[in-house]
Amino acid sequence: MAQSHIGWREWGRNSCTLFSAALTLVLALQTVPANGTAFDLPADGSVVVGADITITSHYEDTLLDFARHYSLGYDEIIRANPGVDMWLPREGTQIFLAGRRILPPGPHEGIVVNLPEHRLYYYPKATQNGKRVVITYPVSIGKLGRNTPLGQTRVIAKVKHPSWYPPTSIRKEHAEAGDPLPAVVGPGPDNPLGDYKIRLGFGDGTYEIHGTNNPTAVGLAITHGCIRMYPEDVATLFPLLPVGTAVRLINVPVKVAWINGELLLEAHPPVNAQGEAFEPDVDQFSDLLRAAVGGTTVAINWDYTREVLRKADGVIATVGLEADDPSAPGVVFNKRP
Repeated sequence: MAQSHIGWREWGRNSCTLFSAALTLVLALQTVPANGTAFDLPADGSVVVGADITITSHYEDTLLDFARHYSLGYDEIIRANPGVDMWLPREGTQIFLAGRRILPPGPHEGIVVNLPEHRLYYYPKATQNGKRVVITYPVSIGKLGRNTPLGQTRVIAKVKHPSWYPPTSIRKEHAEAGDPLPAVVGPGPDNPLGDYKIRLGFGDGTYEIHGTNNPTAVGLAITHGCIRMYPEDVATLFPLLPVGTAVRLINVPVKVAWINGELLLEAHPPVNAQGEAFEPDVDQFSDLLRAAVGGTTVAINWDYTREVLRKADGVIATVGLEADDPSAPGVVFNKRP
């Protein structure tokens, strides 16, 4: 794990807008600044990108400041830093930023949203020199009872400075809570869609990827089914995304990768059909393990594996090593649970 002791002040915090960690993305021979995080797709076919870092907080920092600056969601940074006060981490506290990711399974094309991960991946088409990248952003998803749908669809429209027409069900919900909504909310700071919306082809087209006027909640299961992004992230994605782009929404809580003789595990809380999170299980991991390593002999630390699955904090852990004879003296792993 790379270590960094660069404080927030040294990065130059802007008091008005906190921008996500940015890399340069070359698309169509143009240099495009990318909020979120952009990675070259590994030429060797590896499905692991990014790096974890640790930074040192200062007295004025909050975990949500760090989350937005480093392209992390609310749940991501909270789960990776248990015991750290969200609003007052204190001077000199070590903050872990989980930036290493196992790419979701399936084709590396279009948009992929992995609901348990609360994260969107965008795979633009290759540039003229064959370069392929993936750009990833934290997102909010549907809450319990208002879950985001799964399946394959596409982008059917893009709207800048949209108006919001709250559905009857949402207006009723707000009215019952003593917070009545108007029939339409025009563009501006009170619009919960933010400045950009990207309509998806699910159902009647009411499911969208959009911005927000409440960025502190990005990364939570909190929406009425739409996918919500940081304002600066959706502003970056919007012009890159052609109408017709394929969109795949998946529910993959447990991801594994077999890299250089190490078995890597990344676990997130699974989401059931009702949008409710629950704990991953070892059986699901075992099935993925067999698919990842094939006939390779691997020594698994099953106690540690169970702990990683239980925490489901999204931090990649090494839970197994290649071994000619897992039962040999000195090997600290057990072959099966």
